Amino acid sequence: MPYDVIIVGAGPAGSAAAQTCAVQGLSTLCIEEHGTIGYPVQCAGLLSNAAFSECRITDRPVLNRVSGARVITGTGSEILIDAKIQKAVVVDRAAVDREMAESAAEAGAEYRLKTSVYGVEGNTVLTRGAYGHEEHTFKILIAADGPRSTIARLYGMDRAKVFLAGIQADIPHDCDPRFVEIYPDASPEFFAWSIPTGPGRIRIGLCGQTRVRKRFAELIKKFGAASTTHLVTGTLPLGLMPRTYGHRTLFVGDAAGFAKPTSGGGVYTGIRSARHAAATAIGCCEHGIFDDPALAEYERRWQADFGRELELGFRLFGMRQKMSEEELAGIIQALREPSILAAIIEHGDMDRPGRLIKKLMLNPGMIPLLKPLILSGIRSFL
Repeated sequence: MPYDVIIVGAGPAGSAAAQTCAVQGLSTLCIEEHGTIGYPVQCAGLLSNAAFSECRITDRPVLNRVSGARVITGTGSEILIDAKIQKAVVVDRAAVDREMAESAAEAGAEYRLKTSVYGVEGNTVLTRGAYGHEEHTFKILIAADGPRSTIARLYGMDRAKVFLAGIQADIPHDCDPRFVEIYPDASPEFFAWSIPTGPGRIRIGLCGQTRVRKRFAELIKKFGAASTTHLVTGTLPLGLMPRTYGHRTLFVGDAAGFAKPTSGGGVYTGIRSARHAAATAIGCCEHGIFDDPALAEYERRWQADFGRELELGFRLFGMRQKMSEEELAGIIQALREPSILAAIIEHGDMDRPGRLIKKLMLNPGMIPLLKPLILSGIRSFL
């Protein structure tokens, strides 16, 4: 059957694209390889207020609301950042995915579950699964199929620069439900986390490039957990793919490497990229033009929106790789200075760290710590 738009992947990015296209009257098909939308869950479930707002759903998936974070280094340095107002929510990610898919379906998008794409020939996708072998033609294809994108592989597209492995589990543990905890030394290539999902329950996880399982085992021992629930693993792509369009196809979310290098979160950038892709697809269908110059509008849109933030984040990620425990502890200690801490609370943004970096560069006390950023030409990103 022919469609205006076919979307591969029914996560938040895929369903956001499907809903936007369907509302505008485009015939829309969303293909999902798993039998249940939202599973397996491969997300920490911590969404900034802005990211949750982008989902455009009810509060039903919200498990907890947090106002800040505590950062604890291996040397004992610690900083508490408490905005005293809600800064993020902890959600049931499976419920988020389902509700977004329901909204898209209500708008007219068609979903095919337990169906995978195994080939693309011209403007036709070849699928197999619960509906047998099928062929569907499209005018525009949107690849929202995650960090190991099948579509990117079929096209031979260059991928994200770095892939991290992650693992997390839910455990019973006493906690202050207002604060997330971050453990940077638990995984030197990235960090580990503890997220309160409710009274007496936390979600602990870790992301890195090497010894991930061993480091996670060491981390979980510190919590004295006798049992774990919902143990999951996943892949985190960092660094943009060199080109996010081609072959009548637009790449969104993790498939394009849009996860934030500072936090690993991908819902905010994933959904925003999906809506930029949908807007481009709508324009292409209206004008009947599907060549690369027309598709390039998508890249201009997301670059203007959050491209600089991702580039800045990747530079910060590169600096993180070179830091020793002592250097990291020194930074944490410097951040405890009242004026700096106040700036973090006022201007800190999980989705757009450039705003905070710009403010910190104006604080004399931060100049020695930010010198590597200044020398790397970071001002051009701010």
